Amino acid sequence: MARVCKTRAYLKSVISAGNYLFMSKMIEKLKDIYARYEELSEKMSDPAVISDTAEWTKIAKAQSEISETAQKYAEYAETERQMLQAEEAAKSEADAEMRAMFSEEAEDCKNKLAAITEELKILLLPKDKNDDRNCIVEIRGGAGGEEAALFAYELYRMYLNYCERHRLKVELVDINETELGGIKEVVFNVNGKNAYKQLKFESGVHRVQRVPETESQGRVHTSTATVAVLPEAEDVDVEIKDEDIRLDVYRSSGAGGQKVNKTETAIRITHFPTGIVVTCQDERSQLKNKDKAFKVLRSRLYDYYASQNRSAYDEHRKSLVGTGDRSERIRTYNFPQGRITDHRIGLSQYNLSEFIMGDIESMIEALTIADRERLLSGEEE
Repeated sequence: MARVCKTRAYLKSVISAGNYLFMSKMIEKLKDIYARYEELSEKMSDPAVISDTAEWTKIAKAQSEISETAQKYAEYAETERQMLQAEEAAKSEADAEMRAMFSEEAEDCKNKLAAITEELKILLLPKDKNDDRNCIVEIRGGAGGEEAALFAYELYRMYLNYCERHRLKVELVDINETELGGIKEVVFNVNGKNAYKQLKFESGVHRVQRVPETESQGRVHTSTATVAVLPEAEDVDVEIKDEDIRLDVYRSSGAGGQKVNKTETAIRITHFPTGIVVTCQDERSQLKNKDKAFKVLRSRLYDYYASQNRSAYDEHRKSLVGTGDRSERIRTYNFPQGRITDHRIGLSQYNLSEFIMGDIESMIEALTIADRERLLSGEEE
């Protein structure tokens, strides 16, 4: 009890009155998390739990989800203990040199506590439940005709390169190519650790400013492509009733009638209640195309039902991809200046040639940090 009082006195001495209640609540929450972590660790050692693989896996997952926070709080508690101990020693020490040494140790601990506190704030931020899921990425050419389709292809290649660099597996679902090498639309799965977390901020209208290959007078044109990133839904997330869908099979084909299959392997699924239509023609196997199409349909329905109703869904999709109009954009790729600007955070970079080839880590990190800061400011209000 005496130690709790000392802790409260310390908190009051180093933070403003407005933040004292927030910090006190944070510490109480951390104590609960640490107690839960200890409880789960004990259960994992229980012979009855060990013999039940499913139960052990469930507990291990729950423990893993809070382990980083629990261990960081343990570090906080130990540092706090050392600080209080050093402060007490400094007060009771008669020798001036030793007193100075203990005071310096206490100050070091205080600085370390401040740094750990900031880390704990981040760890306690509300987690996006979809962050650890695989995702489905949809890219479509917007305003700008063939130039928009060519830009859509470059974005597709950019994400393929990024995924390869980060050991994320890409599976093509459907692609609609143009005769000049662009794409009207492409849909692909991205599988791997935190796939959705890494790519979720890419949703929106991407705008390109450059002289198109088809431009004979050297004028800079502005075109767009839309990107939507959806978390992959699991079977348990949505129920798809047989009577709610129509499944059509047809022969797949590529740009200009190329790569035509002689057998009907392409799949189109129409979901009547929502009007959502999914196609897949990448695989030569009808069964594989069907599996991929249902995976995309589940994810779109998951996104739809999470938005509660059709109007909310339309607004949500609009917030993700906009209308494709040139005036709407989350990011501009300006080729004459070699510049990429993300308008959501006002960040410009001048490594366009590397960026468009998949070197987008720094932009993703900046967007993640900005989102974290937004959440932190909301947490403390």
